[in-house]
Amino acid sequence: MRTNHVLIDYENVQPKDLGLLEGGPFKVKVFVGANQSKIPVGIAAALQVLGANAEYVTLESSGANALDFHVAYYVGVLSAQEPAAFFHVISRDTGFDPLIRHLKGKGVLAARSETIAAMPCFRAAECTEQEDRIALVIEDLKKRKSAKPRTTKTLLTTIGARFNGQLGEQQLQALLKSLCARGLVRVDGANVTYALPA
Repeated sequence: MRTNHVLIDYENVQPKDLGLLEGGPFKVKVFVGANQSKIPVGIAAALQVLGANAEYVTLESSGANALDFHVAYYVGVLSAQEPAAFFHVISRDTGFDPLIRHLKGKGVLAARSETIAAMPCFRAAECTEQEDRIALVIEDLKKRKSAKPRTTKTLLTTIGARFNGQLGEQQLQALLKSLCARGLVRVDGANVTYALPA
């Protein structure tokens, strides 16, 4: 099962839903600013349950975007060590979005979420109906702008990654067929083009 690295910008988000990570394939790093000297007991207890899969990264000094650079550093190191892992940055700071786009462009699975519950692995797991799955695929493709997959093979791989490998080949093909039937995707041989809603 794919490892999910969860990197929490604790200066920006103090998550209340850490319990969702218990028992799953998650490794958590909580980035704490140099001036943050106290962690609430509830959060400390929730992290303690995760045992060796959770750790604090405390900044030694403060500065503009210091914590953001630490998160970026750890994503770089970890993605080199575990290229198949998924990297979740938990922060309301949209300044991480260019980093996420760059990672995706390099083939690294990554997303920024404002809460743990909003992480793609939890949202995708809730989507059992075809309509919900199609909506998630459309949303993902629209975000890719000009970097959309250009072949059916790459598109199916991209869709599969969006659902963290939880869908079988038959389900992926059914999604592609539905997208084509709605005129959102056109297949010409091995190539695909898009007519996504604005």
